[in-house]
Amino acid sequence: MDKKSVSRRNFLGTTAIGAAGIVGVAGLAASCSEKKVQVSFVPPPLKADDGQPIRAGVIGCGGRGTGAAVDFLNSGSNLEIVAAGDLFDDKMKRFRDSLKNQKDVELADEKCFVGFDAYEKVLAEDINYVIIATPPHFRPMQFEAAVKARKNVFMEKPVAVDPVGARRIIVAGKQAASMGLSVVAGTQRRHQWNYLEMYEHVKAGAIGDFVAGYAYWDQNKLWHVNPDPAWSEMEAMVRNWVNWLWLSGDHIVEQHVHNIDVINWFKGNVYPIQAVGYGSRQRRVTGDQYDNFSVDFIYEDGTHMHSMCRQINGTHGNVSEYIMGTKGRTNCASKIYGHDGTVLSETTDNPWPDTDEGKKALNEKYNSPYVQEHIHLVNAIRTGTPVNEAENVASSTLTAIMGRISAYTGKRTTWDEMMNSEVHYQPEVYDFGPVSGVPTDVPVPGEAAEA
Repeated sequence: MDKKSVSRRNFLGTTAIGAAGIVGVAGLAASCSEKKVQVSFVPPPLKADDGQPIRAGVIGCGGRGTGAAVDFLNSGSNLEIVAAGDLFDDKMKRFRDSLKNQKDVELADEKCFVGFDAYEKVLAEDINYVIIATPPHFRPMQFEAAVKARKNVFMEKPVAVDPVGARRIIVAGKQAASMGLSVVAGTQRRHQWNYLEMYEHVKAGAIGDFVAGYAYWDQNKLWHVNPDPAWSEMEAMVRNWVNWLWLSGDHIVEQHVHNIDVINWFKGNVYPIQAVGYGSRQRRVTGDQYDNFSVDFIYEDGTHMHSMCRQINGTHGNVSEYIMGTKGRTNCASKIYGHDGTVLSETTDNPWPDTDEGKKALNEKYNSPYVQEHIHLVNAIRTGTPVNEAENVASSTLTAIMGRISAYTGKRTTWDEMMNSEVHYQPEVYDFGPVSGVPTDVPVPGEAAEA
């Protein structure tokens, strides 16, 4: 191997922070197939422990930022939101109205910031917890700034849109660990009780060794915002961010990362070393992205994950994960089957009851995973036992980016290429004017055939 090349293994071992704290995966991935599977699952707590006051700031006040703010306030006691920042005045107003209506929280005018530098002003406030829910493009720079400001961080997934951004998250995450800060990501299945219970069964050997994984997110069209003639190109793009590659990473990264992350997690936080994929743009009406992908991911041990995602109205829907093992198979969320179809293990309760009474009982016993994420982070801070999910979410984000690049180019793409790639989508300037320096054309794979 070229001495200048950087694989994932030696990148993580040679960063300024070093490899300390990296979780070894050999023990998790090792087969336990000869052991009798015995799992005693303890559901996560319904509320965070009471303790020191936690003062939070919110960066990104759209729908997800508003939801995360409410989830944080619902996660325990002695919790406050004291500052917020967004690019747009109207989003800030809706955010403040939502906090007032839902939680009777009123933010002072002088603690609400608007503009491209709003995140810096939020981080300068007296806070010890920050929620980052801006479009994915902005997350690497904002996470780096939050770590530098010594804030504990909840950040939404995905955490980057390009290889450079994903690596920035890994490095900043190590810096956070060295400072004793906690970082939790919005890959909420890792905090969802039924996935957690199934993971314990799989880790204990209930399905034997990993043979293959399947990840799906097929649904109708998501959303788009048509440009207002009064908007600049930058404003029109950011308001329609979920349809632009440089802002969202495409839906295989922005949305399907959830399912990809589950397979990587259940495999023992192991990540593929190459991808071969394809996709196309059939129905999408704005932006420059595809609306369907199919990718074959290959792990170092030779096993595969098939990833499939689509956003087209009137097509078959499927949002799920599925793993085959040497002893059985699982949907990761509720059941483990033997190869003869026999149910070997299932979650303690039906995770998605069909009746209103069942749903009410379930909600009284288990939290929404969106609240559970914040309970985990708050407890980590209050008990002095830091948690750090930066590397895992960055690595699953990079897995999805690797698949996207393979589909866009039509070529096999490798993890080593991702760890050496200089691809970085950044506009020449951040202001409300024309946008240059980022891709805007729909990608076309391969080479044109001769006439």
